[in-house]
Amino acid sequence: MHLLWLYATPLHGEIQMNKKILITGVSSGLGYGLAKNYLQQGAEVYGCSRRVPQTLIELGLNHCELDLSKSSESAPKFEKWLRGIEQFDAVFLNAGILGMIKDMRACSLAELKETMETNLWSNKWLLDSLLSEGRVIRQVLAISSGASLSGSRGWNGYSLSKSALNMLVKLYAGECPETHFIALAPGLIDTAMQDYMTALPSDPRYAPIEILKAAKGTEAMPNGEVCAGKIIALLPRLLNLESGSYADIRKL
Repeated sequence: MHLLWLYATPLHGEIQMNKKILITGVSSGLGYGLAKNYLQQGAEVYGCSRRVPQTLIELGLNHCELDLSKSSESAPKFEKWLRGIEQFDAVFLNAGILGMIKDMRACSLAELKETMETNLWSNKWLLDSLLSEGRVIRQVLAISSGASLSGSRGWNGYSLSKSALNMLVKLYAGECPETHFIALAPGLIDTAMQDYMTALPSDPRYAPIEILKAAKGTEAMPNGEVCAGKIIALLPRLLNLESGSYADIRKL
């Protein structure tokens, strides 16, 4: 039944049937799954990514090719793409990179800056653009991770960036009470990121890798489309949480 959920807009109270959705990182994984789910529902979906998801475009995706790590060229392009759009029912800040699993002392500052640029700072300029020109944004979900809290050895720039993303969401929530913000950890998802981690050799320093290897190919690690369906079904319940909160889908 979750494919049929409806809600009222905050401006006029009318029931809105045709949702308008924006998703970053739509070329694979969770972003692809979210876009496909919404397109199949008949929603108007806007998606951006570095790679062009031709199959989604054929389903009706309005796509903008962006490299979120390059703000100087991508931010103006994003603003131009959004011009004239007055509202979004939901925005998913999904794009992110993992980086290499290794000790913090082995990470160069350049590597960490690259991860932070994509996982954190891009969401700053994305939100600034989205919230400009009087545009109404009902709900923002920033895809976080349990790594934002765990501080597991080896996750380094990913953990730093996701922890900072949680706070970024909280700060925007305090400034923008008309928009509901949540930083959501979606649990394990079978993506290229997991392919990399589960192919790593066993190493007692990086214990979570063994958990991932055990989950790979089981229901504990669903694909992006399955996980996307669960998140979409959860959206109305998330509105009951305090705006700016961090939530883990496995605990809801």
